[in-house]
Amino acid sequence: MATKGDVTSKFDLVKWFAVLALIVAGVAANYYYNQQALAIRLIGWIILAGVVAFIAAQTAKGRMALGFAKEARTELRKVVWPNRQETIQTTAIVIVMVIIVALFLWGVDSILLWAVSWLTGQRG
Repeated sequence: MATKGDVTSKFDLVKWFAVLALIVAGVAANYYYNQQALAIRLIGWIILAGVVAFIAAQTAKGRMALGFAKEARTELRKVVWPNRQETIQTTAIVIVMVIIVALFLWGVDSILLWAVSWLTGQRG
């Protein structure tokens, strides 16, 4: 006896095959109508993407993805963004640290270059 979950998963499989078939048909149509203006083909792709997204959203995985996107948007609203002064200060700190590390690495590289040259006899 089939349960509701089994029926849903079977219909989900049909929906995913429909999504795949529509994408393949879109690619074939794009090649077939390659003489048409790009804007017209782009409109076709946008419409196809909407239809495919609608069908995919009707599946269990699609509903999970939509739920995840809604939760991510909710979390994004909770983010406290830095103000202009904090952004400038953080950027200045990063620039200063990059300069310090660059000078340090330049110094280490110069010392190692001198040491290798001295060991190999390339310099006096």
